[in-house]
Amino acid sequence: MIGPPDRSHRPTLHGMGQELWTAVDRYIADHLLPADPVLDAALRVSRGAGLTRGAVAHNQGKLLEILARVQGARSILELGTLGGYSTIWLARALPEGGRLISLEADPRHAALAHANIANAGLAGVVQVRVGPALETLPELVEEGTGPFDLIFIDADKQNNPSYLEWSLRLSRPGTLLIADNVVRAGLILDPDGSDPRLGEGGVQALRRFYELLATEPRVSATAIQTVGSKGHDGFVVALVSDPNTSA
Repeated sequence: MIGPPDRSHRPTLHGMGQELWTAVDRYIADHLLPADPVLDAALRVSRGAGLTRGAVAHNQGKLLEILARVQGARSILELGTLGGYSTIWLARALPEGGRLISLEADPRHAALAHANIANAGLAGVVQVRVGPALETLPELVEEGTGPFDLIFIDADKQNNPSYLEWSLRLSRPGTLLIADNVVRAGLILDPDGSDPRLGEGGVQALRRFYELLATEPRVSATAIQTVGSKGHDGFVVALVSDPNTSA
C-alpha cells in the first residue's frame, strides 16, 4: 500500500510565518513568472545602491502590470520611482503611444531609475520628474497633464492623505488608484503605532488615508492584505467615480 507523500521537507503552517510566505512567493515566481533578465538587472543595480527594500516583490509587480492591462491604461502616474522596478512593470502594460510619468524626490534614485528604465527599452515611454511629489503634483495640474487612467501611490506614507487629494485632481471617472504599504503588519490598528520604515507619523497618516477613503464620495475602495517575501502588508485599490464632484 502506498502511503501519503513525505512532506517533512516542506514549510508548514505552524510557526514558520515569514519563512513560509517567502517560500510561497518563490513557488509562485518559479511557476508563473519566467526569468526576466531586464528586471533581474534592475534589482541587481538597485540592490547595489541599497534600494531593493522598498521595491515591490516580483509577483506584486506582475499584479500591477495585469491591473494596468485590465484597466486598459494609456496614461499612468506613479508616485515614488525608487529604482524604477515597479515603473518597468507598469510601463510594459502600456499600449503603443502610452505614457508613464513617475515622480521621485531623490535625485540619486531618479538617476538610477533612468538607467534601469533605459536598459528596459522604455526611455521613450517613461518620464521621471525629480522633486518632492507635493511640488510636482501641482505642476502636473497646472500643465493640464492629466487625467491619468491609473495612479500608483508608493512614496512617503506621511503624505498619503495629500497624495489622495492630488490624485483625485488628476483623475477621471474610471481612474484606478492603487496604494502600496497600507497594512504594515497590522500596525494600522494602533492609533499610537510607529514604524521606522514609514517615518514619524507614518502610521497615523495611513490611518488618515483610510478615513479619507471611507468618507470620500468620489471613490469606491477596498484593501487587499498581502503576505510574502515583503512581509505582511497590503494594497489599497480604489475606483474613481467622478473626481469633479465636490467632496
